[in-house]
Amino acid sequence: MHAIHQYQEFFIAYLESQTINKNPKNLYEPIDYILRLGGKRMRPVLTLMTAEVFNTDYKQALPAAMAVEVFHNFSLVHDDIMDDAPLRRGSSTVHEKWNINTGILSGDAMLILAYQYFEQYEPIVFRDLAKLFSKTALEVCEGQQWDVDFETRKDVTIPEYLKMIEYKTAVLVAAAMKMGAIIAKTSEENANLIYDFGLHLGLAFQLQDDYLDAFGDPETFGKQVGGDIIENKKTYLYLKAVEFSDDKQAQQLNDLFEIHSNDNDAKIEEVKAIFNASGASEATQETIKEYTFKAFETLEKMNIEPDKKAMLRAFGENLMGREV
Repeated sequence: MHAIHQYQEFFIAYLESQTINKNPKNLYEPIDYILRLGGKRMRPVLTLMTAEVFNTDYKQALPAAMAVEVFHNFSLVHDDIMDDAPLRRGSSTVHEKWNINTGILSGDAMLILAYQYFEQYEPIVFRDLAKLFSKTALEVCEGQQWDVDFETRKDVTIPEYLKMIEYKTAVLVAAAMKMGAIIAKTSEENANLIYDFGLHLGLAFQLQDDYLDAFGDPETFGKQVGGDIIENKKTYLYLKAVEFSDDKQAQQLNDLFEIHSNDNDAKIEEVKAIFNASGASEATQETIKEYTFKAFETLEKMNIEPDKKAMLRAFGENLMGREV
């Protein structure tokens, strides 16, 4: 087994070895551009790490890890168009640097390229990877649509919100890990357990992201703190605050999320005060812990060496304690 930063280095070296920038340039240059913008590469790292958890050389998992990263970035290209986002990882988004048509077409090509990376595996492994990938890709699209739908709904429930973030975020984390298990040809039980581990960690990760958006340190978070509040996003924090608040407090929160304020700082502070006073902040932190511990429970059922269980647990604890 290797350290997380080593898996990142292995993957980046593989990414840089790929010939993506070819003709027609207006199709492939944007793909090369978004893939080289950086990021934590968490999902492909999980694929490499999981292969080695199940006693298979990480090198065998590199094509699948690449497929996961290409798909993840494809979804970002299209999400940025839908959100009209100007920046991604501190640089211009694809549709801003080129145009919307280029963003759509290059994104489409990325989805196809992702599938092509699975062609490097033998037929049975290819079949299992492609089947999991198709299921996951469709779930990500469903999660994105729910996210869009929720922007105009006032009756979103907590179970609905959790299902949305499960599909939009957690299933790809889970699939990235199960791909490593499929390549390693471990037991079906182990493959399903590592999927559940990734799913619960992915939910904890997204809820932590919601929490840090409001309460993170601006120096370490890497994004504008309070961005979700400014955009009136009804996150888990918001839904818990509505659930816990009295009528007056709930109305105040609703009013704040009906407007686009000229004084964002004041709005952020008012909303955060309600999150704290209502108990929503504490409840969110408890739910993050709950999903992390659910992930750890699956480790106890997994048929792997104790040191590998310890490494996966340390990875989960690191995610739960992150500030970025």
